[in-house]
Amino acid sequence: MQQSVNEEPLDRSESPPRAPAPPETRAARHRRESNVLIAVSVILLAVNLRPALVAVSPLLGAIRADTGMSATTAGLLTTLPVVCFGVLSPFAPRIGNRLGANVALLLAMVVLVAGTAVRLLPSMTALLLGSVVIGLALAVANVLLPSVIKREFPSRAALMSGVYSMSMFGGAALAAGVTVPVQHAADLGWRTALGFWGLLGVLGVLVWLPQVPRRTGAAGAPARPADNRPVRGLWKHPVAWAVAVFFTGTTLIFYASSAWLPTMLTDAGMPSGTAGWMLSFMSLVAIAGAFFTPILTGRNVPSGVLVVLSVLLTMAGFAGVLAAPATATYLWMALLGLGQGAMLSLSVLFFVLRAPDARHTAQLSSMSQCAGYILGSVGPSAVGAVHQWTGDWAVPLVVLIVLGIPMIWSGLGSARKRYASYEIT
Repeated sequence: MQQSVNEEPLDRSESPPRAPAPPETRAARHRRESNVLIAVSVILLAVNLRPALVAVSPLLGAIRADTGMSATTAGLLTTLPVVCFGVLSPFAPRIGNRLGANVALLLAMVVLVAGTAVRLLPSMTALLLGSVVIGLALAVANVLLPSVIKREFPSRAALMSGVYSMSMFGGAALAAGVTVPVQHAADLGWRTALGFWGLLGVLGVLVWLPQVPRRTGAAGAPARPADNRPVRGLWKHPVAWAVAVFFTGTTLIFYASSAWLPTMLTDAGMPSGTAGWMLSFMSLVAIAGAFFTPILTGRNVPSGVLVVLSVLLTMAGFAGVLAAPATATYLWMALLGLGQGAMLSLSVLFFVLRAPDARHTAQLSSMSQCAGYILGSVGPSAVGAVHQWTGDWAVPLVVLIVLGIPMIWSGLGSARKRYASYEIT
């Protein structure tokens, strides 16, 4: 049979053209790519939550030598931002609802960069003012980022909470370990060394900028009036208080450890450089604790079991420092790092799991951080006062060990599968 003149000859060397992918497939691929970008953006913002604060500690000696400030004033450089965390946390959900969570987070990063720039000015007042501005910016980000995780990753909340916590510890460890070497390698002054971390904030602004048009409300897109109404009765809810107490204990232990562990080890005869490295080692190990905890949760390990295990690891680390600070120190720091990393990861996870939606997550995060950071900011001073009163480190360490009791109680209360809400049960 002859081929019709109107027919094109069939080229059997080529397969027939494929039909275009259905719209659902393209939409699914777009959502997947979008989620990856959001995850990377959340990670970068989380990395920015600690370096501007932690970088001050290794430079305090140089700051005091250059400015002549007293030890009390120097302590304000690290205490003021933490106080700002606690004071501003209750207002962060309102800011998120009014501006939209994504816009509020972008502005927080811009203010963070501005506060870092203010600290470059040759004035002690500017140094303190910049620290306050940084604290205000990070207070908003601390509260709203968990609500973004709840909104964007409802089916992977545990994993993303762990990545968020791991990123915070990673940023802190990076600032603690890199600030002084970068200062010496580049022959920088201490102000420029502090300002160096503003570049990380600029990167955070650039990466988060594309997320701003995506959502307008704190709990969804587009925002609806129901999404912006305040959460009622949260401060009276027992689940909310369990989450808040667990986060408060986690924060107090973290800041007390960061402030005094190097001094404890130095007083036990360890060289100061080695003692400082032990703190960095603890922070590095904490990254592993923060990351693997939600993975275990995803593998059906009960979160109550992880609460008990994380607290016991932390208390065992403090007991080791009490009994033999200069012996098996790496073991004690590893226990403390694993325990504290797991506790922080669980704290953030409870913000997400004990809230039915992003609106409740922001409010629960706000309540917990208000109490946690205010008490956490006085924790180092309280531990120092007990040390000065008793003349050694035994009693402060016993106090930190005893804190494990309310930590286990509140953690088990947070682990129960109930919402911190009178609206949704």
